[in-house]
Amino acid sequence: MRVILAQPRGFCAGVVRAIDTVEHALRRHGTPVYVRHEIVHNKHVVDGLKAQGAVFVEELAEVPTDAVAIFSAHGVSRAVETEARARGLRAIDATCPLVTKVHEQGRRYAAKGYALILIGHAGHPEVTGTLGQIPAPVTLVQTEADVDTLVLDADTPLAYITQTTLSVDDTRGIIDALQRRFPQIVGPDTRDICYATQNRQTAVRELSQQVDVVLVVGAQNSSNSQRLREIAAQAGVRSYLIAQGSELKPDWVRDAGAVGVTAGASAPETMVQDVVAALRRLAEVELLTLPGREEHVVFRLPAELAAEAAAAEVATP
Repeated sequence: MRVILAQPRGFCAGVVRAIDTVEHALRRHGTPVYVRHEIVHNKHVVDGLKAQGAVFVEELAEVPTDAVAIFSAHGVSRAVETEARARGLRAIDATCPLVTKVHEQGRRYAAKGYALILIGHAGHPEVTGTLGQIPAPVTLVQTEADVDTLVLDADTPLAYITQTTLSVDDTRGIIDALQRRFPQIVGPDTRDICYATQNRQTAVRELSQQVDVVLVVGAQNSSNSQRLREIAAQAGVRSYLIAQGSELKPDWVRDAGAVGVTAGASAPETMVQDVVAALRRLAEVELLTLPGREEHVVFRLPAELAAEAAAAEVATP
């Protein structure tokens, strides 16, 4: 069996930064450190951080007063930030800088008087946080069909922003629909969507041209992983989303001459190799990696940790 790995795949800079944030906080402040929501959408990662002393909660009310509270990579609302300050929590913001960029775009448009549309998935933590970061009404649009139902004053200036983990193709379709209905609408170019989302989607499209089956390693609640599976399926290739090798069903790959493997931005390489190991138990494997874009993006730690690290260096004789 030929097993072909997509390139790039797996962790992006925002996920690496979020995980590093929790680990640095644990080393600096000791246990426990509280994390609001899953730091990233991956059970393997979350369980690993739990083992180091991180405690995951859904609401800040579960965090003791004066404790360290970390916000996940998906971002939080202004109300959550205000609650943390009011309760005296030592808050550390691990929001991905590219998500923060969307927040800033939205606030700039709102400040200029634009009616704002957010393209995203209702209930996703990133969308919930973005809606709560903009001090103005925001209309959520999830599909091209939603665009037809919008009731907006024709004279109102209109702008859009997007969830970072959506499919570029899906986003472009919705933007096109908005531009047809509202020719004066403004917004960021689709190239401004998360670089990791674009790169992984491009890679899975190329992978789908060379394999019979695509296995996407990632969590079921990972939006970007779900999009990768959908893109492979749209290319006419059987595709499955699995968290680890134990979930692989032999029937999926029994007649496949070539199996493609990729991973969502929150899936660690260890889980990719776990899936490859499961394939090796079914057949002798020839393992190849597609040539693809190399990523060298690195995001700095949150300012709270960076400042503490700098102070510690100064205090060290």
